[in-house]
Amino acid sequence: MILSDHQRAFVERPIERKFFLEGPAGTGKTTASVGRMLHLLESGVPGDSVLVLAPQRTLASPYYEALRRATVRAGGQVTILTVGGLAQQTVDLFWPLIAEEAGFGHPEEPPIFLTLETAQYYMAQLVRPLLDQGYFESVVIDRNRLYSQIIDNLNKAAVVGFPATEIGARLKAAWSGDQSQRRIYDEAQRCALRFRAYCLAHNLLDFSLQLELFRDYLWSMPLCRHHLQETYTHLIVDNVEEDTPVAHDLLRDWLSLENQSPCCQSALLICDHEAGYRRFLGADPEDALALGEMCDERIAFTESFVASPDVQSLAEQLTCSFDQLPGVTAATTGTPQDEKSEARSLRQKILAALTYEQRRYHPEMLTWVADEIAELVHTEGALPSEIVVLAPFLSDALRFSLMNRLEQRGIPTRSHRPSRALREEPAARCLLTLAAIAHPDWGVCPDRFEVAYALMQAIEGMDLVRAQLLAEIVYRVRDGAPALSSFDQIKTEMQERLTFVLGGRYERLRVWIEDYVSQEGEEGGDGSKSKRERVPFDHFLSRLFGEILSQEGYGFHVDYDAAEVAATLIESVQKFRWVAEDDLIEEGKSLGREYLEMVRDGVIAAQYILDWQLQPEDAVLLAPAYTFLMNNRPVDYQFWLNVGGRGWWERLYQPLTHPYVLNRHWPKDEVWSDTDEVETRQNALYRLTLGLLRRCRRGIYLGLSELGEQGYEQKGPLLQAIQRVLRRL
Repeated sequence: MILSDHQRAFVERPIERKFFLEGPAGTGKTTASVGRMLHLLESGVPGDSVLVLAPQRTLASPYYEALRRATVRAGGQVTILTVGGLAQQTVDLFWPLIAEEAGFGHPEEPPIFLTLETAQYYMAQLVRPLLDQGYFESVVIDRNRLYSQIIDNLNKAAVVGFPATEIGARLKAAWSGDQSQRRIYDEAQRCALRFRAYCLAHNLLDFSLQLELFRDYLWSMPLCRHHLQETYTHLIVDNVEEDTPVAHDLLRDWLSLENQSPCCQSALLICDHEAGYRRFLGADPEDALALGEMCDERIAFTESFVASPDVQSLAEQLTCSFDQLPGVTAATTGTPQDEKSEARSLRQKILAALTYEQRRYHPEMLTWVADEIAELVHTEGALPSEIVVLAPFLSDALRFSLMNRLEQRGIPTRSHRPSRALREEPAARCLLTLAAIAHPDWGVCPDRFEVAYALMQAIEGMDLVRAQLLAEIVYRVRDGAPALSSFDQIKTEMQERLTFVLGGRYERLRVWIEDYVSQEGEEGGDGSKSKRERVPFDHFLSRLFGEILSQEGYGFHVDYDAAEVAATLIESVQKFRWVAEDDLIEEGKSLGREYLEMVRDGVIAAQYILDWQLQPEDAVLLAPAYTFLMNNRPVDYQFWLNVGGRGWWERLYQPLTHPYVLNRHWPKDEVWSDTDEVETRQNALYRLTLGLLRRCRRGIYLGLSELGEQGYEQKGPLLQAIQRVLRRL
């Protein structure tokens, strides 16, 4: 590992010390932290006494990569977790001691841990009857978003540290608008408590309940606290500014010298300045900075290893554009006294780091972006992997339009949109449509367009016109069950129109499905719906992908995005089976059909670490801006799309929750005003743009169009801030 002199000096400091390492992003803090971890191991510290905590698993990637190196000293395995993961492991270990006291219906049975997806499934079962009774009548959002916001309220209560029974009261106290919204908050409160009661009755533990059990029962138990503090005597906590108040409370107790448990021998806490991008998930950067008081020494890294001097100058000037914000101090430039010379030098730096060109229409802007990327790659020799295209929200239309333009110019691309509903992924819809056809006993009959779309995705070279023609001919619903007929039965002239190459690929897929159906019929022919499925649904999807769709001539063969979605879908089904299979068997329901219906309802995908790791070696990344920030990976060039759009500034519409009101720093009885909303949005925009600039080495390209994707004129706050920079020059 290559370290600078001041990084190496920090890494080699005495072991039995507690450090608080802070500074802007890109100054080498995580690299030094990884070096410190390896130094501990080389100094003889047992690996199993080291605990690395991160607020999100993706932020722990550098530690995983370092530990996989062959040069790492043997001697126990370093534990790398989130606070949620630590809570889950501890609850699982000490379950018999707390289950009855915590009020679970079956304390003698083991707990069942829920993912975001399975939590939404059970929430849907409980809330759907209430929706039919008139709950949330005035709320205009998809049901899956409604379920996830109720779950989010429970999570906020857990990570902030207030009782779940106070959710509705806190939201109502801060509301100053129409009185009908108060009823919505009351209904959200009742749904949350109904879900909590169901979880307690059936030993189901969602994230909020896991954290509450750990916070209220286990951490206060001397046996549990002694076990954790005796096991993990060396702490490394990265990105504490992205973690929650309850996580910070845990660290305060762990680092405190007043408790009677075994003392923490060493600790390293790392904090980014002007960050806190996960505020909507409960992050508390102000509280994180206060943790420095618990450490022996505070150390600041200030020199950037990422941003060039030109990009740093742009960041400083953009900071000045936000200097009217409360709590935001404009950075000084340190320029000479001669104002004219200063202006010329600064202008040259800004224009070297910033490239932009105004276009009238949105498609013209996308064409300009594709041309500039092609110029960087083909002419200037830039690596596609060092280019990222960012937008506040990455819609299907935007993603398709830009990827198509880049592919036409010979530029490899990939995209990453975590927490996106699985039903919105073409590859997932293809797999689930074929699964419905392969399981006629489900009685789920896709329409012809769904079948045509699945065939287009599944068969390489199959365009939508041919796919629709083929579906019209071969797809039938017989006795309430879907079926496909043979390509050989099609008239010769139509076979020639479809082509025999595509027909052969379709026939191989059809025969595979037919063989699977006949095998199911032979071994499961007693008609009993209550028995366990012979082939678990995730195994079926894995076979379909591995034996057919990933083979040459089929749509997933060289499609990295499709392979990533397939892997996510299979893991999602597997976790759903682990949680819900026994209950569904008792109710006489098919797990595969229940999962299919859950996806059709629009369940929001949980975070899968494979989504962040599975990627081609050299491709341009298309991602939402906050997703890129949480990947914490610098690049040479960033393209910001729709800079004039208000999406960079506006919060997501969340009528059932409020991330800033359900916060430890917000007074219970204070009303959330328009002034609070504007200041919050401006501060978030400031942190977002500064975070992006600090992760850019060479230059920013601005995608500007007078009219946005929806045809509206674009004059958003980010564009105005950049214009203020340019006017000053």
